[in-house]
Amino acid sequence: MLARIYRPAKTAMQSGKAKTQDWVLEFAPASARTPDPLMGWSSSSDMNAQVRLNFEDSAQAVAYAEKHGIPFRLVEPNEPKRIIKAYADNFAANRKQPWTH
Repeated sequence: MLARIYRPAKTAMQSGKAKTQDWVLEFAPASARTPDPLMGWSSSSDMNAQVRLNFEDSAQAVAYAEKHGIPFRLVEPNEPKRIIKAYADNFAANRKQPWTH
């Protein structure tokens, strides 16, 4: 019953960063998911797969896991590289590529 503590990445569907500041504790799947014979939905007998706990910082998540004796793996987030530039840089004379339509 290994848990993973991580900070989720932003969704690819929108440019906002909602729900990316909290840390999440999720359990690794203990059994494989199988399709339901009647409806075809994927199901699992593992109840820990439904547990997802949110914390304000990684220290709280680690303290919770240690208090309850849950083995965990802490995954540090990758910060995106920011390129700061102004709109006027699109029309600068020293551009690397010539400006065309």
